This record gives sequence, structure tokens and C-alpha cells, in this order.
Amino acid sequence: MRILIIEDEADVEAALREGLEAESYDVVVEPTGDDGCRRLLDGAFDVVLLDLELSGRSGMDILAGIRRHRIMVPVLALTARDTVQDRVAGLDAGADDCLVKPFALPELLARVRALCRRGAAREAVQLAIGPLRLDRRTRRVTRSGVVLDLTVKEFELLEYLMRHEGQVVSRESLAREVWREAGRTPSLDNVLEVLVGRLRRKVERDEPDRLIHTIRGVGYMLRR
Repeated sequence: MRILIIEDEADVEAALREGLEAESYDVVVEPTGDDGCRRLLDGAFDVVLLDLELSGRSGMDILAGIRRHRIMVPVLALTARDTVQDRVAGLDAGADDCLVKPFALPELLARVRALCRRGAAREAVQLAIGPLRLDRRTRRVTRSGVVLDLTVKEFELLEYLMRHEGQVVSRESLAREVWREAGRTPSLDNVLEVLVGRLRRKVERDEPDRLIHTIRGVGYMLRR
């Protein structure tokens, strides 16, 4: 499980990282709201721990941006404000759960486990963008009712692009999330270009609308 922490208090961040890594979570930390948003758009996470009282861009703004971009990752909001109104405001802004500082680590871990289960349960079995349909259970892909013959890696690439519809997906995130590589290499970039070309031909063959778009110097985007 991969967890993003957006927290600008060094002692809180260190305690969170230590506690989560001790439970074998893959932890990524960003100290500012802007960096946290960029990281969210660039990679897949199972849970986000978000400080609502960040300096600079606020946690409330980040929550609004997450939901506006249709990023459905579960969010546990962390706040030093303990009134009912403050907690309700965080939940209304898009948080899935709210925990008041200071908190006990066992309670935080229990809430993270619950959010991981909730995120797995609501992960869509079928993805659809216009006439393009992908069934994650049967690994079957169709466009306008025609079955597409995809390789395993083409399927994984298409699934990742569809889960991030309308978002720019960087080559770095594809290397990490689809190829499970720590970073980009020239040879991997070449393989990616070839694979995207093959996938584009299969998905867009005999169809008037393009779906897979190249964002020069950055990566790719799937949108109608």
C-alpha cells in the first residue's frame, strides 16, 4: 500500500513516516500543498494523510482540487482544530475521515487500514470512456462493441490511463506504476513510445475520435 503524507510539521511528519513504514507501508512525504498536489497528479496512492492547516496552500484547497480532478483516493484529514464544526467542514470538503491532533498512532493506523479497505472496495471493476470499455475482472477491452486484442502490458497501460482520464500522466509515473521501475531510462522511454503507438493504433483504429494524446516533453493524456 502506498501512502502520501502532506504535512509541514517536521515532528509530526517524522512520527507518521516512522509509524507507517514500521507497518510496511510505502510512504511518500511532501511538506507543502503545491508539492503534494503535483505528487498526487503524478502518481497513484492508496491513502492520503492531509494536514488541513498547511502554510501556503491550505488543506481545504487541496481537498477541493483532488475532488475537482476526480481523484478518488481516500483522504484522512489531520487537524489541530477540535470543534465539531471544523471536523464537519473537512468532511464536507471531501475528506473521508478526520483525526484531531494530537492523536495516538494505533488509532491513526486503524483509520488508515479502514480507508485502505474502503478504497479497495470502491475501486471500479469496469472503466468506461465514451465507447471504450475496460473490464478489470475479465481483462476484456472493447470499443464500440468490438473486442480489442491487447497484450498484458498494453492492458495495464490503458487501465492506468483510463483511471487518470483527463489528467496528464508523466513518463515517470508510468515507469513507476506500470513498469514498477524506480525511474525513467532512455531505453524505457523508447519502449514506452513503441507501446503507446501500438495501443493507440488498436484503440483508435476505424474510429473518428482520438483518445490517447501525447503531451510533448511530459507524457500522455487519455481524454475524449
